[in-house]
Amino acid sequence: MAKTTFDDIKRALWDGANTFRDNIDASNYKDYVLSMFFVKYLSDTFDESVKKLEKDYSGIRLERQIKNLPFFLEKEFTFDYLLDNQFAPDLGTKISEALTGIESSNAILSGIFRGIDFNSESNLGKKEQKNPILRNLLNDFADLDLHPSNIEVNEHQVPADIVGDAYEYMIGEFATLAGKKAGSFFTPQKVSEIMAQIVSPVENDRVYDPTCGSGSLLIRAARKGGFDKVQMYGQEVNSSAISMARMNMFIHGIQDAKIAWGDTLANPQHLDSDGNLMKFDCIVANMPFSKAKWAEGFNPGGEVSADEENEKTKKGKKKEFKMEAGLDRWHRFDIGVPPASKGDWAFLLHMIASMSGNGRVAAVAPHGVLFRGTSEGRIRQSIIDKNLIDAVIGLPENIFYGTSIPACIIVFRKGRSSTDVLFVDASKEFKKEKAKNILRDEDVERIVDTYRAYRNGQNAENDKYSHVASLDEIKDNGYNLNIPRYVDTFEEEEIIDIDAVNAEIADLKEQIATVEAEMDKYLKELGLKQ
Repeated sequence: MAKTTFDDIKRALWDGANTFRDNIDASNYKDYVLSMFFVKYLSDTFDESVKKLEKDYSGIRLERQIKNLPFFLEKEFTFDYLLDNQFAPDLGTKISEALTGIESSNAILSGIFRGIDFNSESNLGKKEQKNPILRNLLNDFADLDLHPSNIEVNEHQVPADIVGDAYEYMIGEFATLAGKKAGSFFTPQKVSEIMAQIVSPVENDRVYDPTCGSGSLLIRAARKGGFDKVQMYGQEVNSSAISMARMNMFIHGIQDAKIAWGDTLANPQHLDSDGNLMKFDCIVANMPFSKAKWAEGFNPGGEVSADEENEKTKKGKKKEFKMEAGLDRWHRFDIGVPPASKGDWAFLLHMIASMSGNGRVAAVAPHGVLFRGTSEGRIRQSIIDKNLIDAVIGLPENIFYGTSIPACIIVFRKGRSSTDVLFVDASKEFKKEKAKNILRDEDVERIVDTYRAYRNGQNAENDKYSHVASLDEIKDNGYNLNIPRYVDTFEEEEIIDIDAVNAEIADLKEQIATVEAEMDKYLKELGLKQ
């Protein structure tokens, strides 16, 4: 039997996507395709584990050994059972019951299919419309063999690499299909690679993503230190993204990652035994850009009855909630409260407060955090005075899925020995591909090499690309970190040779006169001109 390749898995995933295309929105059908793929992965993995045990055990001993496996599937929860029942009138119910059964019988998988309903009429329609779609989806994966021993790998890979990377690939493709709705769950791989190399985890590090989306950025960062050598933590507010992240981790063979659901700002889940924010050595994040109403979770007012609301309306305009530093018991906003309409610095301050004594942060942010004034300006000045900003790296426009605006990577670091800050303008370093710009391997390498040279005390100055600014220089710029203030990318226009241009114009006129004379000659011969 032929081995299953990366391309085979990609093809099956695309078939699943095409089954839903034109039926429901891409931002929704990713949940169904990736969940069914995950059920197929679990089923084939469990089947292979059982067959291995059957070679050495039987009867009660076999049953005991099966129960000791990392997870257990009843027959009714397996992909093969669902495939055998593909013509059942209640197919959507059977699939949803299988997902519920997988969760309830395996603590390690509890809640992994959070909110994914294969019986949803609002998404999939009534059974006459829904059942053919679900039947096709099952058949899209029917011939895909995901038994670990049948995955084609080279000497440097394990099956989890191939299956996990294919899963991540498809998350990226769904991000492309979903357009603006995708920014919250996927970071372009090349950007993730830059951030992973910047924070550079080592053995025993805690690696954290406070807005982890599908978990791909967290996985790429943790891989640098070794999945079995670092501890992984993430939090995400979107339930669909949480499901993707947990499946993503599991398929990659990561079963001890702590992925929490909730509002990272108002309700951080990763706390120490004293209820303080847990500290992390490496933090990576592609946070929501300029999130409005970011502080609503801190509102102590709670819900009010309809009568109370009407009474308030009668008395006049309802008083809007105003965030205050004292409402945050973790004191993240003591140096300043970000504006209600822009939560960028709220997330950045959370990351800074979560840094260990050796902590380093690489966070994607809109350029506005570098120069906006009022409360953001005061926060930025305080962070600079505390010597926490290590580097600012400008990226090309139109490389993210949620927005076309250019963004930057801000690097924070504890325990810095210098007060200098590296500025990199990589905004012109990209390749245009279809509707998006993409970073190439050489673009990633140049950014990382420049940053490493700077960290190692080597020359990191590159004309029109990078500059190491002193604290005095930054102060002279009013604590404004806008990259063009430090990296001059202005290109002088070539001086025009007027004499040469006039000579070229004269030559063109002469050529035109010659052509017109020839045209007149032919027109006269044809009798079309006197």
